[in-house]
Amino acid sequence: MYDISLTAAAMLCAAAALAGWIDAVVGGGGLLQLPALLIAFPQLPPAYALGTNKAVSVVGTSAAAVTYTRKAPVDVRLACRLGVVAALASVGGAFFAAGVDSALLRPLIIVLLLAVAAFVVLRPHFGHAPGGVVTRGRVLAAFAVAGAGIGFYDGLLGPGTGTFLVIALVALLNMDMVTASATTKVVNVCTNIGALAMFMWHGTVLWKLAPVMALCNMTGAFVGAHMALKRGSGFVRVVLLVTVAALVGKLAYDQWVAGG
Repeated sequence: MYDISLTAAAMLCAAAALAGWIDAVVGGGGLLQLPALLIAFPQLPPAYALGTNKAVSVVGTSAAAVTYTRKAPVDVRLACRLGVVAALASVGGAFFAAGVDSALLRPLIIVLLLAVAAFVVLRPHFGHAPGGVVTRGRVLAAFAVAGAGIGFYDGLLGPGTGTFLVIALVALLNMDMVTASATTKVVNVCTNIGALAMFMWHGTVLWKLAPVMALCNMTGAFVGAHMALKRGSGFVRVVLLVTVAALVGKLAYDQWVAGG
C-alpha cells in the first residue's frame, strides 16, 4: 500500500527516538513525530499518519510510565482515574473536531502557551518542590481541567496535550515537575489506547512500519525518563520551556504561514 526509502525510514526512526525522549521528559513528542510521518507519506490520507503516530506513541509512553512509577512517587490510582476521564473527554473532542475550524483556535492556544511560559519564567521555583495542602476542591478541579478540559482539547486539536497536563498538575495538585510528568505519562497511556482503538477500527495504522518506530520511541522514552528522574525538576522545567517555544512556533507557522 505504501513505499518508503531506506533514508526516509531512518529519518522516521530518528524522529521517533527523539519524540520518545521529549515526550518522556515533559510531553509534546508528537510535535516532531507526526510531521515526520506526514512528510514521509504525503500520498496517504492524514488519518494513517495519525493512527501510526498513536500506535508508536503508546509504546513509548507506556515504557516511560513504567519507568516513572517504579522510581517516582506517582499516585497511580489518581493518574488512571484522570486518564479515564481524559480518554472519554477526548472522544467528545474528536466528535466536535470536524465542525470546528482549527484556525480559530490556534491564536487562543498560542496566547495561552505564552502565558504559561511567562508564568514559569517569572516563578523560578514553580514545580521544583511540592507545597501546600491538596484539598478536595483542588482534586475536583484537576479532574475538570486536566481530565475533562485537556482531554477534550486532545481530541479536538491535540498539540501540546502532555505539556498542558504537566502545568495543570503542578498548579492544581502542587506536584513537582518530575511527579507531574510521571503522572502525565499514565494519563497519556489511557488516552492513547482509546485513540489507537479508534484508528485500528478504521484500519488506518501502518503496521509494517509502526513496530520499528515503536522500538525507537520506547528507547528514547526510557532514556528521557531516566534523565528526568536523575536531573530533577530543574531539568524538566528547561525542557518544558523549550517545548512550549517549539509548540508556539509550530502553531504560528500553521496559522500565518502554511495557512496563509
